[in-house]
Amino acid sequence: MDKPQRHGMVRESRKVWFVFAAVVLMLFIYVLPTPTPIERNGTVVELTVAGKSCIAILAFAVVLWVTEAVPFAVTSLFVVLLIPVFGIADYRSVVRVGFGDPIITFFIGVLVLSAGFRRSGLGTRLVYHILRRVGNRTDRVILGFLFVGAMLSMWITDMAVAAILLPLGMGLLKDARVKPLKSNFGKALMISCAWGPLFGGIATPAGCGPNPIAISYLKRLAGLDISFLTWMSIGFPATLMMIPLGWLLLLKIFPPEIERLPIEPHEIEESLRDLGPLTSTEIKTLMIFLVTVSLWLISPIAKNLSHGTIDLPIQAVALFGGTTLFLPKIRVLSWKEAEQDVDWGGILLIVAGLSLGMMVYETGAAQWLAWVLMGRIGSIHFVLRPFVIVVMVALLHLVFSSNTVTGTIILPILIALARAFQLDAWSIAGPAAFTASLAFILVTETPTNVIPYASGYFTIRDMAKAGVWMTLIAAFCVAVSVLSIGTLRGSYR
Repeated sequence: MDKPQRHGMVRESRKVWFVFAAVVLMLFIYVLPTPTPIERNGTVVELTVAGKSCIAILAFAVVLWVTEAVPFAVTSLFVVLLIPVFGIADYRSVVRVGFGDPIITFFIGVLVLSAGFRRSGLGTRLVYHILRRVGNRTDRVILGFLFVGAMLSMWITDMAVAAILLPLGMGLLKDARVKPLKSNFGKALMISCAWGPLFGGIATPAGCGPNPIAISYLKRLAGLDISFLTWMSIGFPATLMMIPLGWLLLLKIFPPEIERLPIEPHEIEESLRDLGPLTSTEIKTLMIFLVTVSLWLISPIAKNLSHGTIDLPIQAVALFGGTTLFLPKIRVLSWKEAEQDVDWGGILLIVAGLSLGMMVYETGAAQWLAWVLMGRIGSIHFVLRPFVIVVMVALLHLVFSSNTVTGTIILPILIALARAFQLDAWSIAGPAAFTASLAFILVTETPTNVIPYASGYFTIRDMAKAGVWMTLIAAFCVAVSVLSIGTLRGSYR
């Protein structure tokens, strides 16, 4: 037996043990006696039998999600099966809670739009236009990649933006003849291919998977209807602050060893000329994209002006944009291409996450966990509270290694905590929702990091060294945005 085969067998054996450990942990929690009710400040919080069963299933899912012993989507389907098996809710209700949530259609629409944007070539053309603006100074090139990554990922998924930026960044590095792992400029540019999309992913509900999940939870658990503009009012300023601060951090930690790229402005012009004028496919994609974004932005205004007569849910607008790409005479995408580009496993993860999250909340397990894990947060001064929430969620992200998993687990707990302390749920859950997609420290935290890491220009240690500082900077940016906008709206206290 050769070495790769032995390695594969060892890896499979390890996965079997992880599955066994997950099952044992779930059963162990299930048979434990119900804990004594928690009493704090005159409030008694009890963990019910159904709530304990939810925590058991949650522990099972977290072990499998973290170890990836089975694919994320398969674990998610196990969760859908286990909830009725443990008698927490009947099977029809579990499926209805997950698959019946309108936010699933929002996610599908955004992923299809992302696929169309990437395949049409619009992303490549936009990056070349940015390079024409910033010139060939290496520090400005890094800023340009951060900026264009952030602006694109406001509207299409982080992973798709990283996939657009990577080949262009690698092309620049090869032209500059910089060597992988030995060039500070190479490290900074490749990390910027991940950071830019991560910055922009929090700016709008369309930016990243945890965003629509947060909106759904806030609607169903706290009765708050967070519009596209309400989300942007906090997410966009935080993004704008992170771009220059992240740029300065990269230049500080990885100062470029070359001042200018050996690429003249006329070469960039030649690359743009080679692309030619906008193709019909690019024009169609651009028009659909602009219409979709416009409807997202004007929907709350139209609803207010018409006193509710005109209602354009952001989920329906996203699905409209995605499905329009397949219409005859437009046909930007084939269904085969969409099947290849859309992360259907991610959609299943969201379905199961919503089902489990709702059960954790409705059985009272979320409230109990909130008091156990974060019961002291109400005593923290309101100025420091968002900063503390962001840092805590960032640390949890290191454990869960997934944007969606982090959002799925932590948001119901924080909403329950907000209700217990009679705080505004948006001001508590909002910072956590933003942080669920800000994965700066470990390469493995999100595919957005894995894509540029695959280029070989930086190490896991390089990203962690810069990522720890960027996490603290992001916490500051989100806290400032939440405090300033929340104070203006009168919702933060």
